[in-house]
Amino acid sequence: MSTSTARSTVNEKLAELAGSIARFSAIDGTYQTNFPPLSLIRSSEDAVPVYTVYEPSICLVAQGSKLVLLGDEAYRYGPSQYFAVSVDLPISGQVTEASAEHPYLAVRLRIDPQQVLELLRETEDGSAARISTARGLYVSEAASGMLDAFLRLVRLLETPEDLPVLAPMAAREILYRALRDGQGQSIRQMAPGAGHAASVAEVIRRIRESYNEPLRIDELAGEAGMSPSSLHRRFRDVTAMSPLQFQKQIRLQEARRMLLCEPVQAAEAAFRVGYESPSQFNREYARLFGRPPLVDIRRLKTLSARRTAGEN
Repeated sequence: MSTSTARSTVNEKLAELAGSIARFSAIDGTYQTNFPPLSLIRSSEDAVPVYTVYEPSICLVAQGSKLVLLGDEAYRYGPSQYFAVSVDLPISGQVTEASAEHPYLAVRLRIDPQQVLELLRETEDGSAARISTARGLYVSEAASGMLDAFLRLVRLLETPEDLPVLAPMAAREILYRALRDGQGQSIRQMAPGAGHAASVAEVIRRIRESYNEPLRIDELAGEAGMSPSSLHRRFRDVTAMSPLQFQKQIRLQEARRMLLCEPVQAAEAAFRVGYESPSQFNREYARLFGRPPLVDIRRLKTLSARRTAGEN
């Protein structure tokens, strides 16, 4: 098959995938489907950055493009590329190419560490013990087989009665093909028992669950079977930040959510997420989000009201 023919085939698949996503997402937003691990994403404008904690997943873009920031690292991806996350990571994402006529359209599949382990046992040496730490996200080109698997999965939304049996098969194939990718090491480290990589994933889970408590590195390192310096190094390998920086982002994102969704003042939100000093909270909040808490929240609520009015 010639290069031009192959590109034309990929474009046809992307167009079909984009059409299917658009049919199930009438307005901008993220849509959970009847197959719980699968969600559809639509955005018709170049949006402001959205800060969130990404859970392990594979996100394939059918139309438009997006920029994701992890610490000081930037990842850009567009049509036929997928963005894989293997551990919980606090990141910001911004749609960079979208319009009402050609919205950003993507499909996201949540991935399960246990299924990663099962696939490794079936396709490799049956053990994940020698897997070393790698960055917990990457962008890659989706091969034809992965595009086909995503297409089959999204098509199944048209026949809900088939989802319980056929959707897990398509999802398993997507995960298999991601593992076989040249950057699949990042996903392999999700497997339970994957040496230091799995230990870092457990530390990440602990920090997320107790983000409002003091960070006890010596204790976390001991439970992970590492020295504090080794934990710092391997944690940064996976997350591009130190444990303290990771905790700070989790705290600030949760405080922002509280201020947007709950009737709390900035000082109360700061206290609830673990800050003892409101002034330190205000400084670090402004450093991450670009504005002090009250100014930032007022701006976000204004943008939300304008968007809602436009949709109506």
